Amino acid sequence: MDTGIKDIVRPVDAASVLGLLPSRPRLLALGEPTHGEDLLLDVRNAVFRQLVEQAGYRTVAIESDCLRGRVVDAYVTSGTGTLDEAMERGFSHGFGASAANRELVRWMRAHNDGRPPAEQVRFAGFDGPLEITGAASPRRALIALHDYLAARIGPRLLPCTAGELDRLLGDDGRWTEPDAMLDPARSVGGSAEAGRLRLLADDLVSLLDEQTPSLLAAGPRDGGGSRGSREDRDGGDDRDARDSREAWERARLYGRTATGLLLYHSWTADASEARMGRLLGLRDRMMADNLLALATRGPVLVHAHNAHLQRPRSTMRMWQGPVEWWSAGALVSARLGEEYAFLATALGTIRHQGVETPPPDTLEGLLYALPQDRCLVGPGWPATVLGDPLPAPRVSPWFGYAPLDPGHLADVDGAVFVKDVPDRR
Repeated sequence: MDTGIKDIVRPVDAASVLGLLPSRPRLLALGEPTHGEDLLLDVRNAVFRQLVEQAGYRTVAIESDCLRGRVVDAYVTSGTGTLDEAMERGFSHGFGASAANRELVRWMRAHNDGRPPAEQVRFAGFDGPLEITGAASPRRALIALHDYLAARIGPRLLPCTAGELDRLLGDDGRWTEPDAMLDPARSVGGSAEAGRLRLLADDLVSLLDEQTPSLLAAGPRDGGGSRGSREDRDGGDDRDARDSREAWERARLYGRTATGLLLYHSWTADASEARMGRLLGLRDRMMADNLLALATRGPVLVHAHNAHLQRPRSTMRMWQGPVEWWSAGALVSARLGEEYAFLATALGTIRHQGVETPPPDTLEGLLYALPQDRCLVGPGWPATVLGDPLPAPRVSPWFGYAPLDPGHLADVDGAVFVKDVPDRR
């Protein structure tokens, strides 16, 4: 048994990863079973550098706020701001404190220095402006979209003024009410103002699509706009827009984010049994839309929790009972087919979190018996080596770590295994 497994393991590098796949995917997703462990991010960083140098990858997208991510992208492409500012303002979920994320951003800036835009690497967050406790105000995205359109097509076709948006948005504290996630009645999402904003956001996005030919023909700043406009104050947006297409793509990001946030707030205010399933599904749908947009610029390495990248239907037991939804990976895979590939990551121990040596009859236990500190295995390896039945599922003693589900192995394109995760806190 052990000999068979040894025969199919490979090193964790770009050549081995791409060797598992029939062709180079537009979206290559590398998952992780837990957050906050820099060793897993070191693996991601090494694979990304090799993909850039050997396979023409030009973008890394991580599970972080898509709007904040523009601050990091401006820094790595044009040197806007400082590294400290990029780490402080460019990440959500606390990921800016990671030394491995800092090293990724530092390397990307050094790589891009002196290179023309077509040869530069890009950074993107693909999560919405969401935390587990709630969602952000739609103000930034909605006002930025309005400013973009007002500067290029003028007020005649716009469905509202910026002043009307400000009035309807009101105090941002209404949108970030901390008790709204547990008490739908505390959410602003069911108000008349929020309903009106949803209609206006949909209309602005439609106008953006309707005016695409003229917007792409215009220069990135044609029709008005200044360095101090609301559109470019957060992250130097217009300053790093290299052409009209980039400005248009940025506006589409604002449109996706504004409509997604407003729908998310609407479901936060809903008291039905469908509420949590819809909120979880909406978050992953926002992720999927951002990934599909990134895929149009060239091959992308995607990094996020395994649960956001898997193909099987996601399930979770919550306080009101079980919920089901489709992950971003499932949604993207349905659209892209073989142009989406997913490598799940499994691990052996996280001793500082109480995750000890895995039982030998589990997937992680079988791989833990190998001498390698980290390795890559191809799709379907337990069945090809061990036959039936599948290995036993591992039970995690810590809520922050999700073991790899043996039942999902048929739906991954490979698995990365990391033996021991040290405490770097």
